[in-house]
Amino acid sequence: MSEEIDWDPIRSLAQRVLRHGAPLELTDDVRALLLRTAREVAISDVEAALETYAGALELLSECSRRIHDGSWRLMRALHQMYRHQKAGDFDSARQEMRDVLTVEVVPYYREIAQEQLADMADEP
Repeated sequence: MSEEIDWDPIRSLAQRVLRHGAPLELTDDVRALLLRTAREVAISDVEAALETYAGALELLSECSRRIHDGSWRLMRALHQMYRHQKAGDFDSARQEMRDVLTVEVVPYYREIAQEQLADMADEP
C-alpha cells in the first residue's frame, strides 16, 4: 500500500468501547477514523453503518476483528514460513503464504504475504 497504516487509534478506541464499555461518541474525528479504517480493512458501504449507533459499533467491532485476526494469521504463517525456509522446504514455506492469501481480506496483510511469496520465487 502506498499510504502509511496506523491502526493504533482504532485499536485504542476498540479497547475503550468494546472491552471496557465506554460509549462510542460519534464525533467527526471518530467517523473519519472509522471510514479510513474500514477502507484499509476492505469494508465497503460504511456510510450507512455510521448513520446509527448500533451500525457504528458493529463497524468498529468488524474493523478491530479484521485487524486482530489478520495480524495473528499472518504472524503465525510467517513463523511457520521461516521454519520451513530454515529447513530448506521452500514449497511448504510458499504454501504458508498461499494459505494466508486464500482467506485474508485486509489489503495490507495480503500485500505482505504476496511480497513474501515473491521473495521466494527464485528458491528451489
